[in-house]
Amino acid sequence: MEDSKQLLAARSEESQRNGCCGLDTKTVEDFRRRLKYFFMNPCEKYRARGRKPWKLTIQILKIAITTIQLVSFGLSNEMMVTFKDENLMTFRNLFLKGYKDHRHGSLSLYTKRDVNEHIHYIINRYTNLQNLTVGNLAYELINGDYTPLTLCQVFYRNSTIDPENDTFDIDPHIDKDCISIHPMQSLSNDTLATLLSVNIYLTLKTINLQTVRHHELPDCYDFHIVIVFDNRAHSGKIKVDIENDVRIYECSDWNVEGTSGKNDYLLLSFDSVVFLACFASLILCIRSVVHGIQLQFEFSIFFSAYYNKTVSWSDRMEFVNGWYILIIVSDIMTITGSVLKIGIQTKFLTNYDVCSILLGTATMLVWVGVIRYLSFFKKYNILILTLRAALPNVFRFCVCAAIIYLGYCFCGWIVLGPYHDKHHQKDKEPVSQLQAFIAECIDQPESGRYQNTDESTCCMFSSGCFG
Repeated sequence: MEDSKQLLAARSEESQRNGCCGLDTKTVEDFRRRLKYFFMNPCEKYRARGRKPWKLTIQILKIAITTIQLVSFGLSNEMMVTFKDENLMTFRNLFLKGYKDHRHGSLSLYTKRDVNEHIHYIINRYTNLQNLTVGNLAYELINGDYTPLTLCQVFYRNSTIDPENDTFDIDPHIDKDCISIHPMQSLSNDTLATLLSVNIYLTLKTINLQTVRHHELPDCYDFHIVIVFDNRAHSGKIKVDIENDVRIYECSDWNVEGTSGKNDYLLLSFDSVVFLACFASLILCIRSVVHGIQLQFEFSIFFSAYYNKTVSWSDRMEFVNGWYILIIVSDIMTITGSVLKIGIQTKFLTNYDVCSILLGTATMLVWVGVIRYLSFFKKYNILILTLRAALPNVFRFCVCAAIIYLGYCFCGWIVLGPYHDKHHQKDKEPVSQLQAFIAECIDQPESGRYQNTDESTCCMFSSGCFG
């Protein structure tokens, strides 16, 4: 703002002609030169004043280190997600009777006997878990006692349903009755009439040992499992599925032979380098944005004082570099994600999903920011200017396409949605009569029975053969 005061002080005392003042040529040229320098790219600034392009250097460094950080965390996150999914599939195969790996959707039961047998099956599998599983699953132990299996029935309170006489009396309030693993009682007929769901709660513990191969300390897991018998539709079909809530924490006592923790220190040091680089980039970009805003005010005062003109909003926004705003957002997300990643590696935090979103989005923005540096080359700059000019029209096209698509989705949802299950077989693909007939042949290709096949055997089915 000091420069703007100097501009005003240098104003000539000559009379104003045609809305224009007498100008101090040197002062105006100096200000014009400042504006031109401000809008130069880093290469031009280096040639003009020998100013080293620190922001450009840091951005190039960030592209490398943030990508390496993302890949490192992605591998760790992939192991965690795979471990959770494989354990969930293990629980379904252990506790759901008749469940197959290829089955899509939830298992369904249709008779009271099946419901009771399935509940007894779950309890039996749970009590014999150590003799069944090939994994390192164990029961939860609290104060020297194993956590019991809990069975809860959720049903309408004081309700009667009589389909025969077309009458019902339902209290919408819901009661929950829980019993321990023993004694086990069968569900009564009246209970099933108003039953909403049967929930079986159990807790298992395990350790993710596959991280040792990637030089990471294993995590301990608590799986809080809920087996749900869903009867809310009261359609005669009870859906059975497993819901799983996972708690990840640091194991209380651990020892891995041959490890010194060197890899952990290297990862933490690398994350610290990423943090410092992004923090330096953040400070430099914020300083540039603030400088641009100050220069914008000076330019507005200059135009108002010497030309009696108001600077348009579009001209004002020329001083705010959108790429710097993009870099600032990226740096904030990277810094936050790096802090979460350090917390995850030191076992203080388990926010894998939040950390993935932050690091992934930040890396994407860093790579998008590379486009700015491509604009320094003439041919790339022409392409970027073309994209910038076409962007509003592309956005309008996307809006129109989205409106048409949403209209089609709502129409398809109401017209075809209710019949979706009738047109798809979940358990197997449809088989034609020809495929079914051929499938009855059990001879293998190497059996040798295909070498002397009589090609005219079809004559026995043709009336022409008997003429």
